[in-house]
Amino acid sequence: MERTNYNSKTKWEDWVGYSRAVRIGNHIYVSGTTATDENGEIVGHGDAYHQTQQALSNIEKALQQLGASIENVVRTRLFITDFGRSSEISKAYKEVFGEIRPATSMVEISRLIHHDMLIEIEAEAVLD
Repeated sequence: MERTNYNSKTKWEDWVGYSRAVRIGNHIYVSGTTATDENGEIVGHGDAYHQTQQALSNIEKALQQLGASIENVVRTRLFITDFGRSSEISKAYKEVFGEIRPATSMVEISRLIHHDMLIEIEAEAVLD
């Protein structure tokens, strides 16, 4: 099967050695995605709602680059650094996925790759 990698050109991808998303056949796997802008800078410092919105926007962009949309998402995984912020995160998440309702997990972890990051989201999508 043909493999297509998408790279958003953030410093993290080259530093670690991964792709933002990979499409194989009609499946797309989006790596853990955080709240970074087009320059790879973290946005929404201290704001879990804003960081969730940005991470989801970054996921949507990756999906679009590989021929999919947010509606094709069937699974997500949310890694958060403070479960006390889950209502902020859930609000932003529901704004995007409230009607789509993919299978999901939300897990609290001690920290992410950068201390200012509050959330990281993975996604899997299937094309028709």
